[in-house]
Amino acid sequence: MRNTRINKHRHCQWILVSFLLAGLGFPLSGYGQDARPDSAKDTAARDSGSVKLQRFVSSKNMDSLPVKLLSHVPLSTLQQVLKGNAAGVYVQETTGEPGTSEQSMLIRGLPMPLLSRKDIYQAQPAVYLNGIPLIQDNPFMFDVQRFDYLPIGTATSLLSAIDLDNIETINIIKGGAAAGVYGPRAANGAIFITTKNAREGLSQITFNSYYGMTQKDQVIPANAKNESDFRMPFYQKFASPADFDAYPGYLRDVTNENYYGPSNWTDLYFKNSPVHTLNGSITGGTSRSNFRFFGGNSTNAGNADGTKLDKYTASFFINMLPLKWLTVSSMINANRMERDRNRSFRDRFSEMQYVPDLFSPISPNKLIYGNLLKDYETSSIDRNKNNSIQGYFSLTGKLNNLDIISRIGFDYNEGLRDVFFPSTMLDGNNYVSNYFGYNQRFIVENTVKYIYDINSAQKLNLEAGHSFQADVNKYNYAYGYKGSSDYIRINVVNGDPKNDQYLLPKDFIVYRFTDRQKANLSSLYARATYEYNKDFSITAVARTDGSSNMQPSAKWFFSPVISADYNLKSVWLKNNTVFSKLMLSASWSRIGNLLLTDRFAAGPQYNVDLGWSGSPAFYSYGGFGTLSRPYNQGWVGYDIPWSYVQESNLGIDAGFFDNRLQTRLELYAKNNKRMLLPMPINAESGYTSAYQSGMDVNNSGAELILQAEVLKGRQFNWSSSFNASYNRNKLNALPGGVSEILIGTQKLVVGQAIDKFWVLKTDGVFNSDVDVPVNPQTFQVLNYKGVPFRGGDPRWKDLNGDYTINEADKVALGNYMPKVSGNFSNQFTYGNFGLNFNVYFALGRNIMNQAVANRFDFINRKGQNDISSVDEITFWQTNFDASKYPVYNPWSAVQSYRSDQDIFIENGSYLKLRSASLSYDLSKVNFFNPRKRLQNRFVVYMTATNLFTITPYSGGDPEVASYTGVDTGYGLSMPKTYILGIKVDL
Repeated sequence: MRNTRINKHRHCQWILVSFLLAGLGFPLSGYGQDARPDSAKDTAARDSGSVKLQRFVSSKNMDSLPVKLLSHVPLSTLQQVLKGNAAGVYVQETTGEPGTSEQSMLIRGLPMPLLSRKDIYQAQPAVYLNGIPLIQDNPFMFDVQRFDYLPIGTATSLLSAIDLDNIETINIIKGGAAAGVYGPRAANGAIFITTKNAREGLSQITFNSYYGMTQKDQVIPANAKNESDFRMPFYQKFASPADFDAYPGYLRDVTNENYYGPSNWTDLYFKNSPVHTLNGSITGGTSRSNFRFFGGNSTNAGNADGTKLDKYTASFFINMLPLKWLTVSSMINANRMERDRNRSFRDRFSEMQYVPDLFSPISPNKLIYGNLLKDYETSSIDRNKNNSIQGYFSLTGKLNNLDIISRIGFDYNEGLRDVFFPSTMLDGNNYVSNYFGYNQRFIVENTVKYIYDINSAQKLNLEAGHSFQADVNKYNYAYGYKGSSDYIRINVVNGDPKNDQYLLPKDFIVYRFTDRQKANLSSLYARATYEYNKDFSITAVARTDGSSNMQPSAKWFFSPVISADYNLKSVWLKNNTVFSKLMLSASWSRIGNLLLTDRFAAGPQYNVDLGWSGSPAFYSYGGFGTLSRPYNQGWVGYDIPWSYVQESNLGIDAGFFDNRLQTRLELYAKNNKRMLLPMPINAESGYTSAYQSGMDVNNSGAELILQAEVLKGRQFNWSSSFNASYNRNKLNALPGGVSEILIGTQKLVVGQAIDKFWVLKTDGVFNSDVDVPVNPQTFQVLNYKGVPFRGGDPRWKDLNGDYTINEADKVALGNYMPKVSGNFSNQFTYGNFGLNFNVYFALGRNIMNQAVANRFDFINRKGQNDISSVDEITFWQTNFDASKYPVYNPWSAVQSYRSDQDIFIENGSYLKLRSASLSYDLSKVNFFNPRKRLQNRFVVYMTATNLFTITPYSGGDPEVASYTGVDTGYGLSMPKTYILGIKVDL
């Protein structure tokens, strides 16, 4: 891809200063683990982002997670840690497979329509680790893929590398008042993670380990008799003699033991799998110098298909105080992840971009399926590895009321995947692929803070900073077919480098792809906070950002933020004994939104490809390298402006009865404006669409948090917390003033929500041809897009009365985003015992049960040999009630069992007991001297997760639908996990 660089003339002096200070180290303005101690005697590194939030904006627009309560729960990714534990944060997992990248986080609603998997990347919040904004995989790798399933490469969530036992705090930035100084990186919100660090006088050794297992699912297996019994009523009612002649061979022969024999595949697919964690840390030092080292290993496993994630973590921190006014801090954090992926046909075929004969599914017989698994284990290769490293070096100088902070930070991660499938798995054709990709980020930033005491009642906090961020994303990818032997599992080139044919493949027909893009971001900001007697404060932030991913006419964007706090308790209720806290806050913000790719910066362009349908990125014609317009990707024009997020927020914090009951209520209205959307264009241009600015989406809602100490006694204590979020989205505008548009299978209508299902309404079935209505004016028979309805076809409602069923007759039904989501948790302690449990809920949510639609649509699915016709081994189970659905003619030309009709839209609300943990604190027991408590902490705990789910949904696990609310049936369920662990602090 073409890269454009930022024009840095406007701020060359700032950048020069930045690089001069970089020789000494720096902090990143608005983020970071500020290593300056709270006092000269305390060298513990602290998260400066957290300090700023507490000092300037209190708790508004920010939530802190109960990390200590979560430390006994076996969670494999950051997304699972956040799920339900912070108001306003919605996490969607599409599968229970551990470590997969198929997980998303949305803060305060859905900011844009999800038209493809690329879009979910654009909607994610920033994640900061000790102040370093982590760089993630870039969606530009989808450009060379034929199928929009998983991305090429490891498809492992890079956030899986974060070890929960190494975390001190997790703060969620949700609104503009808190995100203002972080700029466009935090336009969709931000997650701030601070790891544990050294501190003065703390010499400690910690150890945490647990072992356990995931519980396999119990299903009802089926064989060919069950499938034949399901299909036969349709054949008896609607099939012609030719249709009976085409009855599938694997169902026709009842003597075929491979299909009509025992269905005993489940023990090979569903298994109880071990999980474990083993980690520890060493902390030591003095008031002038201290350190902390952390190391750990953990294994998370799924309950099916041999899925597993192994990860290794090592972190080192050192803080020094060479001078009374100067603090030096540094960190190195390294991770390694290895993931065993699922062995599904769909994911394998999408990786190969090759679909073999799919007429007959895999046999449910244990011997047949076992032979396939044996090929996976002995003859194939599928290695997934991810390595990452982050670090910083910072200097913090404190002179009276002046702080000068300077820091260098970096983040680097790489993914490697090697694949080989033998010819025995591919109809006599073998396959090989190799992927190597990396993402790197380098940041230089400097901050100056000054506190000016106007008088005893008034204070002015001033802050200014500059940052420069440089990103690189790159991948190399190659795949090949028809190797000369299954014993050769790598792509080998000719051995003589002097030979002109040296780089030509020797053993495979190989296709190679590579892409690289750079992005630079230069930012300036200033912040001022006026405080009066701690009763009132007002904060203003001004920020300007320049991005190389924007066009020359719109490089820079100005982001203003204003917020205020008013302490109602101290002003109006000073002597009131009921209220212990009452704070009112309000804010308004406008923050620019970064583009993830450099394609729009280049304007009209050529690509190094000459693709065609089904093969989007071949790079030559007749053996010659070619350039062509990116017709399939859409036209990129001129004068594309920044999109931005404009948000208003009103909140109230209250505490009652000496803060034994605390609550916070926030109301917000968030508008994502000037977003890009591919709009229809004249077919004569050759382009499929043209990108235009002007799409506006509104998210409005409320967030409620309650925390209570219900009982507080000498032996028994009970504390409880509850959070709930309500959110609704609405499309306010489309580019060019258009009122509605159809893109793929999604319809966007101004004034409607963007997460609606647009489906046909069903009103029974036409029993015979004479039941089909006829237009009395034209004598035209009711038709579906020109195809007349016949007896046995569904009676879809003709809403506009034109006797033609098409997109105009679809209605908006349901929402795939929940209207209300949240969590209810309780903590009980009695003596040395502790019991914690939390319940997660997502209400007012719908799911399209495409898995059932596919089962009924067996004629059309088998009539086309593509990846949508894949039947996994899980095909052979009884998991739906066919009697609840109408009987249509599956041979109908209108495709009677298409998924875009209301009979397949179900209530997807659910309530799940996510975790329950019982612990016993042995440090409170001294068997040698009962009157004296042990100084060290020693806790034994047992935890179970995903114990039960309450839902009206008739399909599988309602938690694992796709990003757009479609249950394809491919996702693994969230596993029940049971562990026994010990945690020691010496």
